[in-house]
Amino acid sequence: MPALQPSRPLPVQVRIPGLLRSYTDGADRVEIDVRAAAAGDAPRLAEGLAVLEARFPGLRFRIIDEQGRIRPHIKLFVDGVQARDPGAALPAGAELMIVGALSGG
Repeated sequence: MPALQPSRPLPVQVRIPGLLRSYTDGADRVEIDVRAAAAGDAPRLAEGLAVLEARFPGLRFRIIDEQGRIRPHIKLFVDGVQARDPGAALPAGAELMIVGALSGG
């Protein structure tokens, strides 16, 4: 049986919150090309975050903890729907919005 080949890259728009823009040279939006691990599969949020990390080192660690979970103070939305797991689908043409919680008194 032949090995599955990765799919072609698919564009995703990413909105970057102010607290993380120091990693993106101040950009509030970036476009990334995300590739699914295997042909026929949809790309996953984790794969999109890996692309962001490759382009903007240190960014993923601010979003995902050491156990591979989304940090409690970060919310991720794919096309307006909250993604609670890095395994969530990240369809072509999607908008990924990263939101950081505000705190204070």
